[in-house]
Amino acid sequence: MLDADICHAACDAKDRRFDGRFYVGVTSTGIYCRCICPARLVKRANRTFWPSAAAAEAAGFRPCLLCRPERAPGLAPIDAPARLAAAAYARIEAGALEEQGLESLAGDLGVTSRHLRRVMNAEFGASPIQIAQTGRLLAARRLLNETGLSITEIAFASGFRSLRRFNATMKERYGAPPTKMRGRKAIARGETVTVTLSPRGDYNLAPVLDFYRMRALSGVERCDRRTYARVLKLGGVLGWIEIGLSQKGLQLTLSENLAPHLRPLVANVRGALDLDAEMSAVDGVLAADPELKKDVRREPGVRVPGMLDGFECVIRAVLGQQITVAGARTLTERLVAKFGDCLERGPDALTQAFPSADVLADAGAARIAAIGLPKKRAETLHMIASAAAQGTLPLARGAISAGRAALAEIPGIGPWTIEYVAMRALGDPDAYPATDIALINALGRKGETLEHLRPWRAYAAIRLWRRGASKGARK
Repeated sequence: MLDADICHAACDAKDRRFDGRFYVGVTSTGIYCRCICPARLVKRANRTFWPSAAAAEAAGFRPCLLCRPERAPGLAPIDAPARLAAAAYARIEAGALEEQGLESLAGDLGVTSRHLRRVMNAEFGASPIQIAQTGRLLAARRLLNETGLSITEIAFASGFRSLRRFNATMKERYGAPPTKMRGRKAIARGETVTVTLSPRGDYNLAPVLDFYRMRALSGVERCDRRTYARVLKLGGVLGWIEIGLSQKGLQLTLSENLAPHLRPLVANVRGALDLDAEMSAVDGVLAADPELKKDVRREPGVRVPGMLDGFECVIRAVLGQQITVAGARTLTERLVAKFGDCLERGPDALTQAFPSADVLADAGAARIAAIGLPKKRAETLHMIASAAAQGTLPLARGAISAGRAALAEIPGIGPWTIEYVAMRALGDPDAYPATDIALINALGRKGETLEHLRPWRAYAAIRLWRRGASKGARK
């Protein structure tokens, strides 16, 4: 339930902490806004409050052209029902209901579709179908305003199955066809597309980049102190992305050929960079621990650096079992050199994509072992690739229960690998690889599972790894 006094105060102060936690419907204009909208404050009597964009639109409000609700950060709540709703919301925003039905999505999340509908309605005031429709419309608005894609390309990239349906829905919901909704200044088509990403609260990119830089694969990734770039293959299309800070804030730049996949890409990037985390809640729990208190005080807001592709994450995790980060990087680069696709036209140093599940499944264990792996480990990699290619290994962010269960069925995957993948790919904030030697060394004792830090143990792991890396650098 939304507290009207708190919502009014957040609007009056334009408080960024509440951005995306609720939306403001303005009854005098029929517009809905974020609480940080730069427009002149409206009278309190003309404000209504809604728990989601979908709920505001279901009530007949249209999105504001100034504060752009499609740019609002998402939610990372604390209690279990809210976490379930947020995970489902993120998957739906990435287009899950276009790829699979509600029953399948609920199965990935470890619940029934009936329970998922109940939780979504309670948390966001809208059904999964309404949320999906609003997500498609807001994605279309973003593409209309930030890219030079044609109307037809935007329709399909947003998740609509036909141009006719797209035009009709936009006109019905927003009162104008897509051709009338483009910004006054036309965006010329070029080699890249750039969009702005709004994090929840203050965002410190440096710890994320430090983590990526230590593990960056030559040819696949490029990371420095300000940007992270990599080759990606989406929908069979090979392209590249770059994430970095500019005067406008955090921005995502992608090769123009990946623009039709912008909707799921933005959702994946938000998850990988942990943009929606409620860090005040996380740091509050960690700071109460004597072991982590100084770390939090010295460097607040350290987030979990995720990965954009769950399959890549589990392959790299298996390659990194019981060896150093540098050793894992060497093995993975050999795998990329042997099986990865080449990017012909990319930025400097970005030349190859990570091997796909289909390619590794077709290669067989013997060819995979030729990069210098024991036979058993090569067989594990081949089983992972085969399961992923067949669609029986759910590794999308939010599929925590199904992903953990499927990984546990594969020989050669133990607790450390499951926890690592759950943390970086599945988005489990409580994942903790307790047997990791670096964590044991950082704590100075074995067998510690940090139960008192639930549900934020993944953030504790990242801080302890960062502490160890810092000591290593000083040595």
